[in-house]
Amino acid sequence: MPTPQELRTQNLRIRGTESLISPKELKDEFPISEAATKTVVAHREILQKIISGEDSRPVAIVGPCSIHNTNLGLEYAQNLKTLADEVQDQIFVIMRVYFEKPRTTVGWKGLINDPHMNDTFDINTGLRRARKLLLDINEIGLSAATELLEPVTPQYIADLITLGAIGARTTESPTHRQMASGLSMPVGFKNGTDGSLQSALDALLSAKTEHSFLGIDEDGRTCIVNTAGNPWGHLMLRGGRSGPNFGAESINSAAERLESAGLTPKMIVDCSHANSNKDYSKQHVAWNDVIGQKAAGNASIMGLMLESNLKAGNQNLTDPAKIEHGVSITDGCIDFAETEHLLRTAAATLAG
Repeated sequence: MPTPQELRTQNLRIRGTESLISPKELKDEFPISEAATKTVVAHREILQKIISGEDSRPVAIVGPCSIHNTNLGLEYAQNLKTLADEVQDQIFVIMRVYFEKPRTTVGWKGLINDPHMNDTFDINTGLRRARKLLLDINEIGLSAATELLEPVTPQYIADLITLGAIGARTTESPTHRQMASGLSMPVGFKNGTDGSLQSALDALLSAKTEHSFLGIDEDGRTCIVNTAGNPWGHLMLRGGRSGPNFGAESINSAAERLESAGLTPKMIVDCSHANSNKDYSKQHVAWNDVIGQKAAGNASIMGLMLESNLKAGNQNLTDPAKIEHGVSITDGCIDFAETEHLLRTAAATLAG
C-alpha cells in the first residue's frame, strides 16, 4: 500500500520556491528621493489635467518596447529629457519604461522576471534594477509609464510611475481591473487584440469602482486589499486583427462609445502593434495622422505612444553577451533620430 507521503495531492508540478524581497525592504534599499517625488507628483497632476481637458497638450509616451539593460535605459532617458524640454510647450513627454512582457506563448518575460536574460529568473535582482532605473529617470525630471502585468509588482515600483498601462491581453482580466482600481496614477486600458473596444470599456467601468481582493502589503504578507476606485482611467487604441484604429472615424466612434458608457471620451493612440501593421518603421503613419487630427481640434485625443530606442530595429536574444548596443530585443523600434524628428515636427504642427 502507498504511504500518505506517496499520495500527495499538492505541488505535484512545483519544482521549488524562493523567497521574494518585500516591498518595504526594496524601498529601504532604494528610497524615493525628494527630486523623484516632485517629478511623480507634478507629472501625475499634469496628466490628470490632460485627461480632464484643463491642459490641451497631448502626452507622448516614447521609449523602448522593453528595457533589457538599465544603463542603456538611462542613456535613452537622458537624451529624451533634452528633447522633452525642447517640446514641452506643445507636448508633454513621458518615457515608456516597460519591464514586464506578456507572451502569447513563450519568450523572454522582461527585466523584472529574467534580468540576466538566461532563464535564471532572478526576480529579486530584476526588481532592484527596475526600481533603481525608475529612481534615476525621475530624478532627472523625466517621468515613466509602464505596463503592469504581475499583480504584486505595483507594491515595488508604483510610487515611481506616472502612467500605468494594462495590455490588450490583460484588459479582460478581473485581477488587473481590480488592481487598477487601487493604483495611485492614471491607468490606460488597451483595446482587445481583435480590435474590439468592449473589453476596454468594461475594464474602465470596473476600475472606477471600489474593489476588495487578495494582494500583498508593504511587508510582503498576503492581505485583503480594499480600493477606492480609480477615476483617471482612459482608453488606449492599438488596432487589432480587424486592422488599425487610429483614423478619424475610429477615434470619433470610440469617443461616442465612451460617452455612451458614461466614461471620459479621452484616448491615447499606440502607433505600434496593429496600428503600424506590426512594422515599426510605419509608426510615423499613425503618428502624423493623429497629430493632424489633434491640431485640427479633436479634443478626444489625449496622446500617442511610440516604440523608440537608441537604434532602429530589433535583434534575436541568443547570447546576452553579444547583444548590439541600443537595439531592442523584443519588438522593433524606430531610432532616436526619427524620434526627434517626429516630436519636433509634431510640436511645430501643434504650435500652428
